[in-house]
Amino acid sequence: MKLRPINGHIIVNPLKPKEITVSGIYIPETAQEKVQEGKVIAIAKDAIDEVTIGDRIIYKDFSGTEIKIEDINYILLTEDDILAKYEEVDKIPE
Repeated sequence: MKLRPINGHIIVNPLKPKEITVSGIYIPETAQEKVQEGKVIAIAKDAIDEVTIGDRIIYKDFSGTEIKIEDINYILLTEDDILAKYEEVDKIPE
Protein backbone atom coordinates (compact mmCIF):
# COMPACT_ATOMS: atom_id res chain seq x y z
CA MET A 1 0.00 0.00 0.00
CA LYS A 2 1.29 3.45 -0.90
CA LEU A 3 0.45 6.48 1.24
CA ARG A 4 0.35 9.92 -0.41
CA PRO A 5 -0.21 13.01 1.76
CA ILE A 6 -2.59 15.78 0.63
CA ASN A 7 -3.64 19.24 1.87
CA GLY A 8 -0.14 20.33 2.93
CA HIS A 9 0.58 17.32 5.15
CA ILE A 10 3.92 15.60 5.66
CA ILE A 11 4.46 11.92 6.50
CA VAL A 12 7.22 11.25 9.02
CA ASN A 13 8.73 7.98 10.21
CA PRO A 14 9.45 8.65 13.91
CA LEU A 15 12.84 7.67 15.30
CA LYS A 16 12.91 4.99 17.96
CA PRO A 17 13.94 6.00 21.49
CA LYS A 18 17.34 4.85 22.71
CA GLU A 19 17.21 1.58 24.63
CA ILE A 20 20.77 1.79 26.00
CA THR A 21 22.53 4.86 27.39
CA VAL A 22 26.02 5.92 26.35
CA SER A 23 27.40 4.26 29.47
CA GLY A 24 25.67 0.96 28.61
CA ILE A 25 22.68 1.05 30.98
CA TYR A 26 19.50 -0.54 29.59
CA ILE A 27 16.39 1.69 29.69
CA PRO A 28 13.11 -0.25 29.94
CA GLU A 29 10.31 0.69 27.53
CA THR A 30 8.18 2.16 30.33
CA ALA A 31 10.95 4.64 31.25
CA GLN A 32 11.85 5.72 27.71
CA GLU A 33 10.95 9.25 26.69
CA LYS A 34 8.90 9.83 23.56
CA VAL A 35 11.17 11.14 20.82
CA GLN A 36 9.94 14.11 18.77
CA GLU A 37 12.32 13.43 15.90
CA GLY A 38 11.73 11.67 12.63
CA LYS A 39 12.64 11.23 8.98
CA VAL A 40 10.47 12.77 6.26
CA ILE A 41 9.00 10.02 4.07
CA ALA A 42 6.55 11.93 1.84
CA ILE A 43 5.42 15.52 1.30
CA ALA A 44 2.20 16.86 -0.21
CA LYS A 45 2.59 18.99 -3.33
CA ASP A 46 1.25 22.08 -1.56
CA ALA A 47 3.42 21.70 1.58
CA ILE A 48 6.36 23.90 2.52
CA ASP A 49 9.56 23.95 0.49
CA GLU A 50 11.91 24.03 3.50
CA VAL A 51 11.91 20.26 4.01
CA THR A 52 12.56 17.50 1.50
CA ILE A 53 12.19 13.75 1.55
CA GLY A 54 14.92 12.21 3.68
CA ASP A 55 15.37 15.21 6.01
CA ARG A 56 15.58 14.56 9.74
CA ILE A 57 13.25 16.91 11.60
CA ILE A 58 12.08 17.84 15.09
CA TYR A 59 8.33 18.25 15.61
CA LYS A 60 6.05 19.44 18.41
CA ASP A 61 5.19 17.17 21.30
CA PHE A 62 1.67 15.68 21.03
CA SER A 63 1.30 16.83 17.42
CA GLY A 64 0.12 15.11 14.29
CA THR A 65 -1.84 11.93 13.78
CA GLU A 66 -0.20 8.58 14.45
CA ILE A 67 -0.98 5.87 11.90
CA LYS A 68 0.23 2.31 11.42
CA ILE A 69 0.44 0.71 7.99
CA GLU A 70 1.83 -2.78 7.47
CA ASP A 71 3.36 -2.80 10.99
CA ILE A 72 5.26 0.47 10.39
CA ASN A 73 4.43 3.56 12.48
CA TYR A 74 4.08 6.94 10.80
CA ILE A 75 3.04 10.40 11.92
CA LEU A 76 1.01 12.69 9.68
CA LEU A 77 2.07 16.29 10.40
CA THR A 78 1.19 19.74 9.10
CA GLU A 79 3.86 22.33 8.34
CA ASP A 80 2.96 24.15 11.59
CA ASP A 81 3.98 21.07 13.61
CA ILE A 82 7.59 21.14 12.35
CA LEU A 83 9.97 23.04 14.60
CA ALA A 84 13.41 22.46 13.02
CA LYS A 85 15.43 20.27 10.70
CA TYR A 86 18.96 18.96 11.02
CA GLU A 87 21.52 20.29 8.56
CA GLU A 88 24.96 18.98 7.72
CA VAL A 89 27.74 21.41 8.57
CA ASP A 90 31.47 21.29 7.96
CA LYS A 91 32.42 22.97 11.20
CA ILE A 92 30.84 24.50 14.26
CA PRO A 93 30.31 28.26 13.83
CA GLU A 94 32.08 30.50 16.32
